[in-house]
Amino acid sequence: MIPPNARLAFLMNGYLTSRHGKMGAGILRFSDFAVVAVIDETVAGSSLVELTGIDRDVPVVSSVAEALGLGADTLVIAVATSGGVLPAGYREEIVVGLEAGMNLVNGLHGKYAEDIEFSAAKRPQAIIWDIRQEPTGLGSGKGRAQLLNCWRVLTVGTDMAIGKMTASLELHRSAQRSGLRSAFLATGQIGIVISGDGVPLDAVRVDFATGAIEALCERNADVDVQWIEGQGSILHPGSTAWLALMRGGQPTDLVLVHRAGQTHLDQLDGFLIPPISSVIAAYEGIAAINPGFTKPRVRAIALNCAHLSSDGAAREACEQLELETGLVVDDVVRFGADRLLGSLAVGWL
Repeated sequence: MIPPNARLAFLMNGYLTSRHGKMGAGILRFSDFAVVAVIDETVAGSSLVELTGIDRDVPVVSSVAEALGLGADTLVIAVATSGGVLPAGYREEIVVGLEAGMNLVNGLHGKYAEDIEFSAAKRPQAIIWDIRQEPTGLGSGKGRAQLLNCWRVLTVGTDMAIGKMTASLELHRSAQRSGLRSAFLATGQIGIVISGDGVPLDAVRVDFATGAIEALCERNADVDVQWIEGQGSILHPGSTAWLALMRGGQPTDLVLVHRAGQTHLDQLDGFLIPPISSVIAAYEGIAAINPGFTKPRVRAIALNCAHLSSDGAAREACEQLELETGLVVDDVVRFGADRLLGSLAVGWL
């Protein structure tokens, strides 16, 4: 975990306004950590609020050296690149930070605590936290999560990097405000930083993936509702994590996450997104294909409208999809998750 008194700097060169900047955006939006600087030389000096819409008064600077001057003591590699690779130019900046005594938080796939150059640069009192590490003591899944006396809501998507974590966190917040005992179950590096617990699913060997999620659900069982952070998509040729979440979590309900107007997978133009009704039928069918599995229904849709210019346009997109599907649809960032929570609660009564 990141110490509560840490002063963070986010290394995001070239990615602050990209979808691959979601780690920095997620921590800024959903945590109370003291973030003293965001590092992106391509937009240094710009307003973070204007660039991202996130209401945090954090300066955007051009280098780790500038962040150190603002008092940063922990450097977070705050990007989620395709394949989890370290972008060009980041290594040199990380060395500057480590040599100055900074801690390093790494959400990429590399094992930087074992990296020769980084280990040599790190000061004795500092730590390097590689988030994507497989938990110990894992076994294969046994379907035990369905025996838990709580609702388990899994977010599923029409694409990767589409807002499943955001939807789960906003629903968790809404549930807490309503008086429900609620737990957010993180399954990726961003959610783990925000919540301080979870399973980095893409670092778990496939034989133990369902067992890891099952164990996560079991150790958070003393609640009314669990919000299981979704990963990947049934439609994506490079994605399998969604199935481990479905089998390990044995969800009671599903929330579909979609990006308004998106017709094909991001960066994969040859893979069209079928009608939403077909996607819903596919998720529900696979979830319940064995009589021994739970039989969750898609109860609501979280529509990502971040690219739309106004609240009016976002509301219109939500209303149109409601007409098409007969489900409650909302942009949980713009309008909150209360309506989605209400549609789920109807199924629980």
